Amino acid sequence: MIKVQKIVVNPLPENMYVLSDETGECIFVDPGCYYPEEQEAVKNYVEEHRLNPVKIVNTHCHFDHIFGVEFLRKEYEIPFLAHQEDAFLINGAAEQAKMFGFSIDPIGTIDAFIDEQDLVRFGNSTLQVFHVPGHSPGHVVFYSEPDGFLIAGDVLFHGSIGRTDLPGGDYQTLVAGIKEKLLPLPGKTTVYCGHGPETNIGFEKENNPFLC
Repeated sequence: MIKVQKIVVNPLPENMYVLSDETGECIFVDPGCYYPEEQEAVKNYVEEHRLNPVKIVNTHCHFDHIFGVEFLRKEYEIPFLAHQEDAFLINGAAEQAKMFGFSIDPIGTIDAFIDEQDLVRFGNSTLQVFHVPGHSPGHVVFYSEPDGFLIAGDVLFHGSIGRTDLPGGDYQTLVAGIKEKLLPLPGKTTVYCGHGPETNIGFEKENNPFLC
């Protein structure tokens, strides 16, 4: 069984996640930890629960979701995985962050690409990868059918959807992807969002004004 630990980080604020199972292996999802104290909080959580980090996986590569990538990659000597179509965002992260008043050290290239129908494995656990572009060209989400949850990044929020006015964004593509790939999931599927509170597929299917 996968344990999902949400850690709210950086001033935007963004939800990063630590996913672990009974083996003690864990992965970091969207590590936006910006301040040193946030990075220490992540380290303390890993140490307190005696976890063994094995990879970093990102739903997408907007700067607020990658602040902590290099810190964790170096700290634990683990690879960074994301979709190839978001690689250009890595190159422009420093400039984009500066526009919002943040500074960010250069981030190295993605170690391995993930795409539709790939599987993210750690411990005894497996996450399915769905490619749902529109917020960014390479946005993916991670689904665990046995544990009934979806890590949605900035695709789907409680009562809302991701913004589509950033480079590579497209409103129609985003809405179509949500309707085709996410809304058919069981209604009780918990949705862990990139910002804000959790929701579930059933609630969004019935109440989200962008999807009804």
